[in-house]
Amino acid sequence: MSEEANPFEEFTRKYAYDPVLFVREVLGAEPLDYQAEFLEAIADNERKISIRSGHGTGKSTSASWAMLWYLLMRFPNKVVVTAPTSGQLFDALFAELKRWIGELPKPVQGLLTVKSDRVELAAAPSEMFISARTSRAETPEALAGVHSENVLLVVDEASGVPEKVFEAAAGSMSGHNATTILLSNPTRSVGTFYESQNRMSDSWWTRRWSCVESPLVSDEFVDEMRERYGEESNAFRIRVLGEFPLADDDTIIPFHLVDAAMNRQIDIDKDRAPVWSLDPARFGTDRTAFCKRVGSVVTEIKSWRGLDLMQTVGRVMAEYEALAPSSRPSEILVDSIGIGSGVVDRMRELGAPVRGVNVAESPSMGGTYNNLRTELWFKTKAWLEDRSCKLPNDDALLADLTGIRYSFSSSGKMAAESKDQMRRRGLKSPDLADAICLTMASDAAMALSGPMTSWRGELRRNLRGIA
Repeated sequence: MSEEANPFEEFTRKYAYDPVLFVREVLGAEPLDYQAEFLEAIADNERKISIRSGHGTGKSTSASWAMLWYLLMRFPNKVVVTAPTSGQLFDALFAELKRWIGELPKPVQGLLTVKSDRVELAAAPSEMFISARTSRAETPEALAGVHSENVLLVVDEASGVPEKVFEAAAGSMSGHNATTILLSNPTRSVGTFYESQNRMSDSWWTRRWSCVESPLVSDEFVDEMRERYGEESNAFRIRVLGEFPLADDDTIIPFHLVDAAMNRQIDIDKDRAPVWSLDPARFGTDRTAFCKRVGSVVTEIKSWRGLDLMQTVGRVMAEYEALAPSSRPSEILVDSIGIGSGVVDRMRELGAPVRGVNVAESPSMGGTYNNLRTELWFKTKAWLEDRSCKLPNDDALLADLTGIRYSFSSSGKMAAESKDQMRRRGLKSPDLADAICLTMASDAAMALSGPMTSWRGELRRNLRGIA
């Protein structure tokens, strides 16, 4: 090489049209066949790429490779990477990007400036960069106004991105050298991501990455998911097969509502008193489920097996008494069916603010639901639809909340599937979900100034318009 030769020019000349070779020789990784196919599609100037995927198939790694190659091989360029929440964006995809920056040769690393939400080419920081921006409906303009000769937009978990964001980004992606990459678990059968894989698929380069076919995903994981959710469930379709959910008209709570609530960031309202709930079980296969909720945030959900009445009471009371009086729950709601009545009696003796809720009794909206349990399940659905709540990111909880169906009785009332009915379908009792639903009976009680004896009237008002 002559003294006048620019080593970086030689570097870019070698890899400018071969991202697979870039990954192999520069990053020291070996792409799987489907990852190589994806990288080659970008190099072949596919402008609209959409990939639906199961969990753990390497989409974040693939996107990181693509972004680094694009940043270093296209001049000038602007790369924008986004996801619905900061957790999905910074804890997952952007963290993966930074990991692969660490695999670059030191001279190449020296060309880059790495910030918390941005990676810049040090010599041209305003013209050559990767910028991480969350895609929220409240700030759709975050993806607008990105203009360059070469633009790459990477949308992770695209199924959960609000349509307003896609509309705002459309102007930036109108140029002939603009490339859009959508990557996602296919959680919703509506929206831009769904349309890219279906009605508009003729204008998109589309692929499906299944866990069953991926060497990155173990057979044990697939078997565990099959056992946990059931092979015919939407959760298995989405998280394992990379397929969109079926239109289950008889499922009370759809997958995407739970998934969104688990990935949402919401601050706890410290002015709200906690509410606890307990769904007791005695031995057998059912779990005793224990839930803590503060306003719109479920702060903790857990379960125990094999506890008798006194052991269950002991667990709850130990947590209650460990707290300062000002931090204790204003109410502990207990499903009073079966051993639950004994739990209520004993906790009341110990001075806890406990109230038994018989979910088998008649609901406040008697013309709509067959019992209180069904009513509370639909109130939980409405709470999730409001999109201002937060759930723990827990696979067992997701399975519980998305597994239960409803039907209509001969009198035309809606009836949530019983635990026995679920067992006959090969599903476990939704104990964790029942505990969360139980907290929905507390809103009325918290609004009362007098003794907690009559709560149906307030609950009826809270539920008005849900069904």
